[in-house]
Amino acid sequence: MGKFLLIDFGSTYTKVSVVDTVAERLLATAKAHTTVASNIMEGLREALALLPETACDWEQKLACSSAAGGLRMVAVGLVKDLTAEAAKRAALGAGARVLAVFSYELTAADLTAIAELDPDIILLAGGTDGGNKEIILKNAATLTCLTHAIPVVVAGNKVVAHAAAAQLRQRHDPVLVVGNVMPELNVLQVDEARQAIRELFLRQIVHAKGLGMAEEFAGRVLMPTPAAVLKAAELLARGYGEEEGWGELIVLDIGGATTDVHSLAIGDPTKPGVACKGLPEPYAKRTVEGDLGMRYSARALTLAAGKRLSDYLQVTKDSLDVYVQKVTQAPDYLPETEAEIRLENGLARLAAELAVERHCGTLEVIYTPFGASYIQHGKDLTQVKTVIGTGGILAHNPHAREILQGAAFNAALPTSLKPIEPDYYLDQDYILAAMGLLAETNPLAALRIMKSHLRQLGGE
Repeated sequence: MGKFLLIDFGSTYTKVSVVDTVAERLLATAKAHTTVASNIMEGLREALALLPETACDWEQKLACSSAAGGLRMVAVGLVKDLTAEAAKRAALGAGARVLAVFSYELTAADLTAIAELDPDIILLAGGTDGGNKEIILKNAATLTCLTHAIPVVVAGNKVVAHAAAAQLRQRHDPVLVVGNVMPELNVLQVDEARQAIRELFLRQIVHAKGLGMAEEFAGRVLMPTPAAVLKAAELLARGYGEEEGWGELIVLDIGGATTDVHSLAIGDPTKPGVACKGLPEPYAKRTVEGDLGMRYSARALTLAAGKRLSDYLQVTKDSLDVYVQKVTQAPDYLPETEAEIRLENGLARLAAELAVERHCGTLEVIYTPFGASYIQHGKDLTQVKTVIGTGGILAHNPHAREILQGAAFNAALPTSLKPIEPDYYLDQDYILAAMGLLAETNPLAALRIMKSHLRQLGGE
């Protein structure tokens, strides 16, 4: 089967791509507003109607989704910087939006917060294998006090994981037990947890979000959209078989509600004499910044930017407030005047700068009697040579490169380990999620299509 219809039910737009895997060509793309609140198929039909007739003879269909809030999760662990952080990374790597992370023993206030967040899945971790047993058991008992059932993945101390699951099943269903996300101190093993989260997404969450009709059309929704993007990015970085990849890279997705950063890089220190501190970093890492969106969280973006606003936005506070209020209340609004376009691009640049800054590692200088010592926290991305931008603000923006330059190293912040002089590419056809889907069945074609359709942005 050579022709595939690849569907991404996004939070704002439903995007469709048709590819010929034999010719390894992208035949057509189209998009329409997502209509999950009424009938998910309405937006899909609108997008399909925009495809040329020559691209409508597909033989197979694959889909991913971030509609209806995407996959929303809460992570619970023991120590904030250890098992709780490990649980968070597992959830993010599975394509989830992590609403909150709770550590130590859950309190009544924590339980109230979880109930108000109403996550799709809870990931319960805690304790290394053979380590602390009490907290995960207590937290399992506390979670049974929630008023309604929520799917739970237990990924903690293997000695008591099944006992914790037995308690959870008094209230919740299903409850899955997988390998510990941190079986030993500072050792991460998150693949089993990620796979379990994906299985729950496919088995239950898709239907709970009103996507059943989409599954009837497409066969099934394979994964959350962010997981598809991460899969595509890893394929592009590593290559497939004898087809070489592009090497270490960053994908920056600036959206209306969040800005996601995916890095495909080892991240070890690139300079001698630097020691790492903290959890080991995964090669394929994803972070989500919920306060750095262009629409729903535009107000939070301006607050996060703080004094940097004046570096990129040469406008009065009143003008900025008016525009932010406008786009927050009407997320579909597009800038109309030159002043609004400058504002939009400035906000996007800030989102890029802050999101990559938070994603990458930092260098700490410690002075000792023997001289300065250097400690690295997180990933060193200074040698990453490829930054790929995706998202509506970038797709057809003549200033896309200027926005993406926010991802680069800034001499004014020398301890932030961001890429030094990378090349910039643009996903102008929104194909990354589609290629992550295609990689499930035809990774070679997906890789070659990405390499030919991601457009390099020259200097301005």
